[in-house]
Amino acid sequence: MNQNTKNSIQILVVDDEKIIRDSCCRVLEKEGYSALGAVSGEEAIIRFNLEQFDLVLLDLKMPGIGGIETLRLLKEMNPEITIIIITGYPSIETAVKAIKLGAYDYITKPFNPEELRIAVNRALERKNLVKENQHLRKQLKSKNEADSIIGKSRTMGKIYELIRRTAPTDSTVLITGESGTGKELIARAIHDHSLREDKAFITIDCSSLVETLLESELFGHVKGSFTGAVQAKYGSFELANGGTFFFDEIGNLSLNIQAKLLRVIQEKEIKPVGSEKAHKVNVRIIAATNKDLKQAIAQKLFREDLYYRLNVIPIKIPPLRERKEDIPQLVNHFLKKYNRKRECPVTGTSPETMKLLIEHAWPGNVRELENAVERALIMEDGDTLLPRCFPWLIEKRQVKNAAENDKTYSLEELEKKHLQRVLDETGYHRGQAANLLGIDRKTLYKKIKKYGLEKSKE
Repeated sequence: MNQNTKNSIQILVVDDEKIIRDSCCRVLEKEGYSALGAVSGEEAIIRFNLEQFDLVLLDLKMPGIGGIETLRLLKEMNPEITIIIITGYPSIETAVKAIKLGAYDYITKPFNPEELRIAVNRALERKNLVKENQHLRKQLKSKNEADSIIGKSRTMGKIYELIRRTAPTDSTVLITGESGTGKELIARAIHDHSLREDKAFITIDCSSLVETLLESELFGHVKGSFTGAVQAKYGSFELANGGTFFFDEIGNLSLNIQAKLLRVIQEKEIKPVGSEKAHKVNVRIIAATNKDLKQAIAQKLFREDLYYRLNVIPIKIPPLRERKEDIPQLVNHFLKKYNRKRECPVTGTSPETMKLLIEHAWPGNVRELENAVERALIMEDGDTLLPRCFPWLIEKRQVKNAAENDKTYSLEELEKKHLQRVLDETGYHRGQAANLLGIDRKTLYKKIKKYGLEKSKE
């Protein structure tokens, strides 16, 4: 958080002990925040009505309205306010009650300035990042089909049903499939249809960070825990608290991080790097991978116990080559998506173009198809996508046809192919076919029967 941002933060310190109240305000002002004091719950409520506060430090034991009641009233006035409890009489029961009423955290007296700074910075960092995440989620939802899951095939229908049944639960989900099949879209759909939809959806790409950075990114760290840790950092798990945490390409996690993730799932708590204090977290975990995790287990690269913890609800996304009936719908979806900024939109594809697209195996799956359509739109000036917009696909077809033509056939195979070609050209007029082949009709009939070339009755 930069200094200009800190200067705009207003913090209310509520404590009946003047020395505590004043010292907290001094530490916070030295940190760059604006801090005001209140000697009681009554004064805190009055100030809260008159001014806007981003965070409240609230003592539990005060004369008059106590801390718990003040907490409840402040939360009624502004449910989004972040409150940190200050207590000299820590107890599990009191802490649990305060957290249930909406307090973010609590610190115990006596605390030093560094502990106060860490608690406040962590709370405000989480508040800001969750707000940014919610804003991004609203933008994603407003993208008029931009992130839709497309497909009418029977396989996709089963996946839609799994999403519908899975979303309202808190069960862990393991999504498997090749790269480019849309695993993150499935994860987002589960979150957006869950009871956590208004909370954070945090994604970590397990293949993009080295282990030391990934551990800090996931669990956070305390100041001085390693070289370069100049200040405490809030971990992604804490940012996702109450929401959903998505591990993309989880097969790339090291065994060390896997062990710590298993603890998160089992104990519902995390421990920042360099800290001895564990923090409770409430997150739903969804993971995805394009690897064979059972093979990774056999190779001692993935923990079997973690696999079974993650694989409570498995969802396997088929590659595009196994659901080619979805290609026309996907192509039309991408046309609409990329036409929005075009002055002359392409409204459709020619039958030959669609045939060309359906024939291709698409090893890069939906992502490759989307890139191909976007590239084709740049090349086409008319209102219809033609085969010429996919020159590389035409070239692949030509290479494939040439390879088939160069294939060595047996005499019987050659005779069968030649007979079929002549029958097709003559529209199965057997007299014309026999004349072209230079044989009599009786011989032609025998060969048609031999090779099973009778014309379909359809």
